Amino acid sequence: MSDNTSAPPAAWPLVALFTAGYLAPYLLPTVVGRLDAHLPLSPAQAGLVGTALLLGSATAGLTLASRIPRHGQRPLARLGLLLAALGYGTAAATTLLPLVVAGVVVGGFGSGTATAVAASGIAGQRDPHRISSLGLLSVSATAGALYLTLPRLGGGHALPFAAIALVAALAWPATGRLGGPTRPGPAVRGSGRLPYPRAGAVLAGCLLLWSLTQEALWGVSGRIGAEQAGLPEATLGVVFAVALGAGLLGVTAASAFGARLGRAVPIGAGTAAIAGCVVLTASADGLAGFAAGEILWNAVYPVVLSYVIGLAAALDARGRWAVLAGSASSLGTACGPVAGSLLAEGFGFRGMGLVLGTLLLVVAGPMTAVALRAGGRGPAPAEGPVRRGGAPATAVRPDPASGLPVRVRRTPRRVLLLSPAARRSRNQERASEQDQERAGILGG
Repeated sequence: MSDNTSAPPAAWPLVALFTAGYLAPYLLPTVVGRLDAHLPLSPAQAGLVGTALLLGSATAGLTLASRIPRHGQRPLARLGLLLAALGYGTAAATTLLPLVVAGVVVGGFGSGTATAVAASGIAGQRDPHRISSLGLLSVSATAGALYLTLPRLGGGHALPFAAIALVAALAWPATGRLGGPTRPGPAVRGSGRLPYPRAGAVLAGCLLLWSLTQEALWGVSGRIGAEQAGLPEATLGVVFAVALGAGLLGVTAASAFGARLGRAVPIGAGTAAIAGCVVLTASADGLAGFAAGEILWNAVYPVVLSYVIGLAAALDARGRWAVLAGSASSLGTACGPVAGSLLAEGFGFRGMGLVLGTLLLVVAGPMTAVALRAGGRGPAPAEGPVRRGGAPATAVRPDPASGLPVRVRRTPRRVLLLSPAARRSRNQERASEQDQERAGILGG
């Protein structure tokens, strides 16, 4: 008998896929800055190109949220990496604006596809927080290395896009360890409804605004450093690299602590700390203030994000809330560069920082509430699959005493099918009983 259930994929392919999908948003400041400097685009127009990239990523996640088990992780991951390599490669190879924008959108859709597959796989792991922390470590290290390297390789808009395309190509071999399409047996039943809909919707909505504020500042950080703090590109690259290095330390510490701190404290207190870092960065007028704000912010941001990813994964073991929350994050990230540019033009960098910091404090409360309510839950049980041939499947249920997930064996329902002769005999008996009841009623 063949077994429809597949073991969770190994961690390192998911980390590689996570890195390839998240790298473009991490490099957004240098992407937008080089588009503005080396193509006939204004800062706002360059921000719109960055928004197009991130909208393509968000669209992929929203489209694929419920389709990954059906189509399989391996084919979708390879499609995403192929689109990323082709799209960003095209954007790097030409200076024609229509082709650059088209390549950016296609590449963004590929990045979003890779991210969605990685999020779905991480949610099915035994310890999703540890795997997401490893992914953030990997992408932070890769982006930090590129921030140190790219300024020394020359100008032009092509280098960041070429680097993202190269990382997508390097991640291709990892897809061989991912699973194929799921072929549920005839006993599979399930409504497909998302568990914990209210908590998931609140988390996704707050994460959209949370990510918008992060990317609004990240998208204009290069302008703040160059125009307000007066820093050259090489110095900015060093600051960004050190900041991402601080993020490595933060995620390492979060991975070491794991769930011992719970999720509410890191998410709530961490978001409040990020609000202060945003205000500090946006008001900096020299190297010290700018570097301090960027380094502290980037040290805390991936820590909070790792716990948010773990929280979304805990709401549904099939990874649907993880993908939807990630797509909401990408949608907020997509609006970030435009929002940052508009706020900077309307209120200045300092005013922009105050608005973004206030918004972060507003969303910190609901996100903390979701973490408190869902903090003791294990991943919501997946609906199926049941092994073909009637073999029992396992489900994950939270233990009432400890709140930890435990596996519960479920036995399939047995359905007895009557033969045609037995079915006719049973129908005749029922008709006879109904006739007798009618006769008794009329006789009475």
